[in-house]
Amino acid sequence: VQLQASGGGLVQAGDSLRLSCAASGRTFANYAVAWFRQAPGKERGFVAGTNWIGSTTYYVDSVRGRFTISRDDAKNTVYLQMNSLRPEDTATYYCAIDSRPYGSSRPRPGFGSWGQGTLVTVSS
Repeated sequence: VQLQASGGGLVQAGDSLRLSCAASGRTFANYAVAWFRQAPGKERGFVAGTNWIGSTTYYVDSVRGRFTISRDDAKNTVYLQMNSLRPEDTATYYCAIDSRPYGSSRPRPGFGSWGQGTLVTVSS
């Protein structure tokens, strides 16, 4: 499976962005999907996840209430709506798909197939 994230850009603090992640080679259906991010000089970390059917979501504390993950299996696309952006949200954002079907939205080592990320830069 190949994943392609898009929608990043340069914005000001308080602005919004919506990231998209499209998959090719395999459908998202029946697989949990997550967004990760990697800031310069830091390790890549989990941001948000949606379970295999989209009924539950999970967010890290730093983005809960500001970010929303959603999925459209008919379009084989997952989204990350980011509101009230902060300079500390600056990072390259990646989507990842679970290695096994019917997984939960919570962070775990099974997420992979990173693909190319999209850079989000938030100025103060």
